[in-house]
Amino acid sequence: MKYYKNMFQSINRLINFVQEKAMDKDKIDKKDHILDVAERIFSDLGFDGASTRMISSEAGVNMAMLNYYFGSKEGLFLAVFERKISSFQALLQNIGSDESMSSWDKLAKCIDNYVDRIIVNNCFQKLITREMSLSKRSDLTDKITQILMVNVLEFKKIFDEGIKNGSFNKDIDIQLATATIFGTKSYIINTPNMSSLILGHDIRDEKFLEEKLKPRIKTYMKRLLKAYLVNDNDKTKE
Repeated sequence: MKYYKNMFQSINRLINFVQEKAMDKDKIDKKDHILDVAERIFSDLGFDGASTRMISSEAGVNMAMLNYYFGSKEGLFLAVFERKISSFQALLQNIGSDESMSSWDKLAKCIDNYVDRIIVNNCFQKLITREMSLSKRSDLTDKITQILMVNVLEFKKIFDEGIKNGSFNKDIDIQLATATIFGTKSYIINTPNMSSLILGHDIRDEKFLEEKLKPRIKTYMKRLLKAYLVNDNDKTKE
């Protein structure tokens, strides 16, 4: 009898474990669904134009659930940013901690991944463009900036590492090198009319973005930065 009792207890524990895992997955799925809907609505209407009631209705959840997960409209808004940035931060950290790669190879790989993610006409890029161009909500804008700076700092770590191990020139301007990476994207994406004229093609054309512009930006940034950063390419010392 004791054997069967122990067996039944083990089965019940297993059933409870499976049920708890299923509930956890359901919670994650619901949160991701809400964030997907919120990202789209915020990008279309902005922070001020969107409402949590509108988002909960579109997501098919009640207000109590939305408030339970995110607390407020600002909490939901920041969660949209944090989800996107944290996933890319993990990727950058994995690249940065790979001891089999040189500092330059790490930076080149980060640039490739960065361009793949940001040179797109998606809701999140539209949301960044909309919100970072506004200055009237200084507190919220500061919070967004702090979230975005997380990945900027991952690039800085690689610059610092390259200087420390001697593969990058010791007198490089890290701040301007970083601004070159992020600024190139900002100009192209945030000024589509000017960029389209300069590049000779409508940058809102998805096929052009994927097949032509992404490879072009990757090649340009890596050539430019390698000539500036890497000791072997420093012609000013000759």
